[in-house]
Amino acid sequence: MEPTMASDGSGRMRFAMVCASNNNRSMEAHLVFKNAEMRVSSYGVGGHVKLPGATQKSPNAYDFGTPYTEIHDDLQRQDAALYERNGLLTMLKRNISVKRAPEKWQLEMAQFDVVVTFEEWVFDKVVDDLQGRDSTNGASVLVVNLEVKDNAEEAALAAPQALELCQMLEGSDDWECELDDIMDRFQQKCGRRPLFTICFY
Repeated sequence: MEPTMASDGSGRMRFAMVCASNNNRSMEAHLVFKNAEMRVSSYGVGGHVKLPGATQKSPNAYDFGTPYTEIHDDLQRQDAALYERNGLLTMLKRNISVKRAPEKWQLEMAQFDVVVTFEEWVFDKVVDDLQGRDSTNGASVLVVNLEVKDNAEEAALAAPQALELCQMLEGSDDWECELDDIMDRFQQKCGRRPLFTICFY
């Protein structure tokens, strides 16, 4: 079957990176894809943008769309030493260099060829959202999950793997027909087999 793609006609695919709050895992991948000159966007699926607070019971919560600069400055005002030590200020400085603010997946109407999630419940949210949308043109979208712990070290390891997989997909003549082979090659190279499904717009 010839895939219907959301690309711009140049053969370049459109990729979305999705995690809970669009701050750590999806943003690390966004940066890696951007540096590789891939067509990429990133999102979160949570109710709010949640970041660790001074205690486990007091996380910091922000609305999606709150600029990363505002989040950074707010944490710096609260306790610069704490948030420098736990890496949040460094993470937010990286995010500021990538885009303006965290975005919510459920509000995005653009179409993508591949959506990469980094936690199974996020995968489920994306799939449920896509299945609940009115299908207008029958374009197929591959949703892939790479399970990744929500810390800077694991995000940094996972982002190049996500790029590897998406470059395999983009380099394919027909990713839908070659999908099992691509996943086999990815598993051999990276030691993991992603959870995946195909949805339609």
